[in-house]
Amino acid sequence: MSELKDKELIIFDMDGTTLYTLDDLWDTANYALAKNGLPLRKKEEIRQFAGYGLKRLIEQAVPDGTPAGLCEQCFQDLTEHYKVHCNDKTRPYDGIPELMRALRQAGKKTAVVSNKADYAVQILDEKYFPGLLDMGEGEREGIARKPHADMVNAVLEQLHTAREDAVYIGDSEVDLETAKNAGMDCIAVLWGYRSEAFLKQQGAVHIVKDVDELKKVLLG
Repeated sequence: MSELKDKELIIFDMDGTTLYTLDDLWDTANYALAKNGLPLRKKEEIRQFAGYGLKRLIEQAVPDGTPAGLCEQCFQDLTEHYKVHCNDKTRPYDGIPELMRALRQAGKKTAVVSNKADYAVQILDEKYFPGLLDMGEGEREGIARKPHADMVNAVLEQLHTAREDAVYIGDSEVDLETAKNAGMDCIAVLWGYRSEAFLKQQGAVHIVKDVDELKKVLLG
Protein backbone atom coordinates (compact mmCIF):
# COMPACT_ATOMS: atom_id res chain seq x y z
CA MET A 1 0.00 0.00 0.00
CA SER A 2 3.04 2.28 -0.13
CA GLU A 3 1.76 4.01 -3.25
CA LEU A 4 -1.28 5.32 -1.37
CA LYS A 5 0.77 7.78 0.70
CA ASP A 6 1.15 9.99 -2.36
CA LYS A 7 -2.58 10.61 -2.76
CA GLU A 8 -3.57 14.27 -2.81
CA LEU A 9 -7.19 13.87 -1.67
CA ILE A 10 -8.51 11.59 1.08
CA ILE A 11 -12.27 10.91 0.85
CA PHE A 12 -13.87 9.35 3.92
CA ASP A 13 -17.19 7.59 4.37
CA MET A 14 -18.95 8.74 7.57
CA ASP A 15 -21.01 6.03 9.31
CA GLY A 16 -18.66 3.35 10.58
CA THR A 17 -15.58 5.11 9.23
CA THR A 18 -15.14 8.57 10.79
CA LEU A 19 -18.06 8.39 13.25
CA TYR A 20 -19.71 5.71 15.38
CA THR A 21 -23.37 6.46 14.62
CA LEU A 22 -25.00 3.08 15.19
CA ASP A 23 -26.72 3.80 18.52
CA ASP A 24 -28.47 6.91 17.20
CA LEU A 25 -29.53 5.09 14.02
CA TRP A 26 -30.87 2.22 16.12
CA ASP A 27 -32.76 4.49 18.50
CA THR A 28 -34.25 6.51 15.65
CA ALA A 29 -35.30 3.48 13.62
CA ASN A 30 -37.00 1.92 16.63
CA TYR A 31 -38.69 5.22 17.46
CA ALA A 32 -40.24 5.30 13.98
CA LEU A 33 -41.21 1.62 14.12
CA ALA A 34 -42.77 1.93 17.59
CA LYS A 35 -44.69 5.08 16.66
CA ASN A 36 -46.32 3.17 13.82
CA GLY A 37 -47.05 0.01 15.82
CA LEU A 38 -44.37 -2.11 14.15
CA PRO A 39 -41.95 -4.55 15.84
CA LEU A 40 -38.60 -3.18 16.96
CA ARG A 41 -35.24 -4.22 15.56
CA LYS A 42 -32.07 -5.38 17.34
CA LYS A 43 -28.93 -3.27 17.10
CA GLU A 44 -27.13 -5.93 15.06
CA GLU A 45 -29.91 -5.83 12.48
CA ILE A 46 -29.60 -2.06 12.13
CA ARG A 47 -25.82 -2.49 11.81
CA GLN A 48 -26.36 -4.65 8.73
CA PHE A 49 -28.92 -2.24 7.26
CA ALA A 50 -26.66 0.81 7.66
CA GLY A 51 -24.73 2.24 4.74
CA TYR A 52 -27.39 2.81 2.11
CA GLY A 53 -29.10 5.89 3.58
CA LEU A 54 -32.05 6.43 5.91
CA LYS A 55 -34.73 5.58 3.34
CA ARG A 56 -33.21 2.19 2.58
CA LEU A 57 -32.59 1.56 6.29
CA ILE A 58 -36.26 1.96 7.24
CA GLU A 59 -37.39 0.00 4.18
CA GLN A 60 -35.34 -2.92 5.45
CA ALA A 61 -36.37 -2.40 9.07
CA VAL A 62 -40.15 -2.62 8.51
CA PRO A 63 -41.65 -6.12 8.25
CA ASP A 64 -41.94 -7.74 4.84
CA GLY A 65 -45.23 -6.83 3.23
CA THR A 66 -45.57 -3.45 4.97
CA PRO A 67 -47.77 -1.18 2.79
CA ALA A 68 -45.88 1.53 0.92
CA GLY A 69 -47.84 4.28 2.64
CA LEU A 70 -46.94 3.00 6.10
CA CYS A 71 -43.31 2.60 5.11
CA GLU A 72 -43.28 6.21 3.89
CA GLN A 73 -44.82 7.37 7.18
CA CYS A 74 -42.07 5.53 9.08
CA PHE A 75 -39.48 7.29 6.93
CA GLN A 76 -41.01 10.68 7.65
CA ASP A 77 -41.08 9.95 11.39
CA LEU A 78 -37.50 8.68 11.29
CA THR A 79 -36.34 11.80 9.44
CA GLU A 80 -37.99 14.22 11.85
CA HIS A 81 -36.59 12.35 14.86
CA TYR A 82 -33.08 12.04 13.43
CA LYS A 83 -32.85 15.77 12.69
CA VAL A 84 -33.04 16.34 16.44
CA HIS A 85 -31.30 13.20 17.71
CA CYS A 86 -28.51 12.52 15.18
CA ASN A 87 -25.90 13.42 17.77
CA ASP A 88 -27.20 11.97 21.05
CA LYS A 89 -24.76 9.05 21.22
CA THR A 90 -22.68 9.57 18.08
CA ARG A 91 -18.93 10.06 18.52
CA PRO A 92 -15.79 10.11 16.38
CA TYR A 93 -13.70 6.97 16.38
CA ASP A 94 -10.56 7.27 18.50
CA GLY A 95 -7.76 8.92 16.55
CA ILE A 96 -9.83 10.12 13.59
CA PRO A 97 -9.75 13.87 14.41
CA GLU A 98 -6.01 13.61 15.02
CA LEU A 99 -5.56 11.76 11.71
CA MET A 100 -7.45 14.45 9.84
CA ARG A 101 -5.33 17.11 11.50
CA ALA A 102 -2.15 15.30 10.47
CA LEU A 103 -3.42 14.98 6.90
CA ARG A 104 -4.13 18.70 6.75
CA GLN A 105 -0.70 19.52 8.16
CA ALA A 106 0.80 17.33 5.44
CA GLY A 107 -1.01 19.38 2.78
CA LYS A 108 -3.65 16.78 1.93
CA LYS A 109 -7.22 17.64 0.94
CA THR A 110 -9.94 15.88 2.94
CA ALA A 111 -13.64 15.26 2.35
CA VAL A 112 -16.55 13.17 3.61
CA VAL A 113 -19.01 11.44 1.28
CA SER A 114 -21.96 9.76 2.96
CA ASN A 115 -25.40 8.30 2.26
CA LYS A 116 -26.48 9.95 5.51
CA ALA A 117 -28.88 12.85 4.97
CA ASP A 118 -26.95 15.97 3.99
CA TYR A 119 -28.27 17.99 6.95
CA ALA A 120 -26.78 15.43 9.35
CA VAL A 121 -23.48 15.32 7.45
CA GLN A 122 -23.11 19.08 7.77
CA ILE A 123 -24.10 19.12 11.47
CA LEU A 124 -21.75 16.30 12.44
CA ASP A 125 -18.81 17.43 10.33
CA GLU A 126 -18.99 20.89 11.85
CA LYS A 127 -19.23 19.55 15.39
CA TYR A 128 -16.50 16.92 15.27
CA PHE A 129 -14.16 18.04 12.47
CA PRO A 130 -14.29 21.86 12.37
CA GLY A 131 -11.75 23.20 9.90
CA LEU A 132 -10.52 19.69 9.07
CA LEU A 133 -12.54 19.01 5.91
CA ASP A 134 -12.58 20.74 2.56
CA MET A 135 -16.02 19.38 1.76
CA GLY A 136 -18.87 17.20 3.06
CA GLU A 137 -21.38 15.58 0.72
CA GLY A 138 -24.54 13.82 1.97
CA GLU A 139 -27.74 12.45 0.50
CA ARG A 140 -29.82 15.19 -1.12
CA GLU A 141 -32.10 15.84 -4.07
CA GLY A 142 -30.50 15.78 -7.49
CA ILE A 143 -27.52 13.53 -6.81
CA ALA A 144 -27.48 9.74 -6.78
CA ARG A 145 -26.59 7.93 -3.57
CA LYS A 146 -23.62 5.64 -3.20
CA PRO A 147 -22.67 3.21 -4.64
CA HIS A 148 -23.21 5.49 -7.64
CA ALA A 149 -20.11 7.59 -8.19
CA ASP A 150 -21.97 10.93 -8.41
CA MET A 151 -21.10 12.16 -4.89
CA VAL A 152 -17.43 11.27 -5.30
CA ASN A 153 -17.34 12.89 -8.73
CA ALA A 154 -18.85 16.06 -7.25
CA VAL A 155 -16.07 16.19 -4.67
CA LEU A 156 -13.36 15.58 -7.28
CA GLU A 157 -14.76 18.39 -9.42
CA GLN A 158 -15.23 20.82 -6.54
CA LEU A 159 -11.74 20.21 -5.18
CA HIS A 160 -10.10 20.15 -8.64
CA THR A 161 -8.52 16.75 -8.13
CA ALA A 162 -7.97 13.92 -10.63
CA ARG A 163 -9.42 10.59 -9.51
CA GLU A 164 -6.04 8.88 -9.71
CA ASP A 165 -4.82 11.39 -7.10
CA ALA A 166 -7.57 10.46 -4.61
CA VAL A 167 -8.27 7.49 -2.33
CA TYR A 168 -11.60 6.46 -0.82
CA ILE A 169 -11.84 5.10 2.73
CA GLY A 170 -14.87 3.18 4.03
CA ASP A 171 -16.11 0.24 6.07
CA SER A 172 -18.70 -1.52 3.90
CA GLU A 173 -19.52 -3.13 0.60
CA VAL A 174 -21.22 0.15 -0.39
CA ASP A 175 -17.88 1.92 -0.11
CA LEU A 176 -16.00 -0.73 -2.04
CA GLU A 177 -18.50 -0.52 -4.88
CA THR A 178 -18.53 3.28 -4.77
CA ALA A 179 -14.77 3.44 -5.18
CA LYS A 180 -14.91 0.90 -8.00
CA ASN A 181 -17.60 2.90 -9.79
CA ALA A 182 -15.54 6.06 -9.32
CA GLY A 183 -12.42 4.36 -10.70
CA MET A 184 -10.28 5.01 -7.65
CA ASP A 185 -8.35 3.17 -4.94
CA CYS A 186 -10.16 2.12 -1.77
CA ILE A 187 -9.01 1.32 1.76
CA ALA A 188 -11.40 -0.74 3.89
CA VAL A 189 -11.35 -0.24 7.68
CA LEU A 190 -12.12 -2.89 10.29
CA TRP A 191 -13.50 -0.72 13.12
CA GLY A 192 -16.84 -0.10 11.36
CA TYR A 193 -20.02 -2.05 10.64
CA ARG A 194 -18.70 -4.99 8.58
CA SER A 195 -16.33 -7.87 9.34
CA GLU A 196 -12.95 -8.52 7.73
CA ALA A 197 -14.18 -11.80 6.25
CA PHE A 198 -17.17 -10.06 4.69
CA LEU A 199 -15.07 -7.23 3.26
CA LYS A 200 -12.61 -9.69 1.71
CA GLN A 201 -15.54 -11.61 0.27
CA GLN A 202 -16.71 -8.34 -1.29
CA GLY A 203 -13.33 -7.82 -2.95
CA ALA A 204 -11.46 -5.56 -0.53
CA VAL A 205 -7.76 -5.41 -1.44
CA HIS A 206 -6.40 -2.78 0.96
CA ILE A 207 -7.55 -3.35 4.57
CA VAL A 208 -6.42 -1.63 7.78
CA LYS A 209 -7.19 -2.76 11.32
CA ASP A 210 -6.91 0.56 13.16
CA VAL A 211 -6.37 4.30 12.72
CA ASP A 212 -2.64 4.10 13.40
CA GLU A 213 -2.24 1.68 10.50
CA LEU A 214 -4.35 3.94 8.27
CA LYS A 215 -2.15 6.92 9.18
CA LYS A 216 0.99 4.99 8.20
CA VAL A 217 -0.56 4.06 4.86
CA LEU A 218 -1.64 7.62 4.07
CA LEU A 219 1.41 9.47 5.36
CA GLY A 220 4.20 6.89 5.33
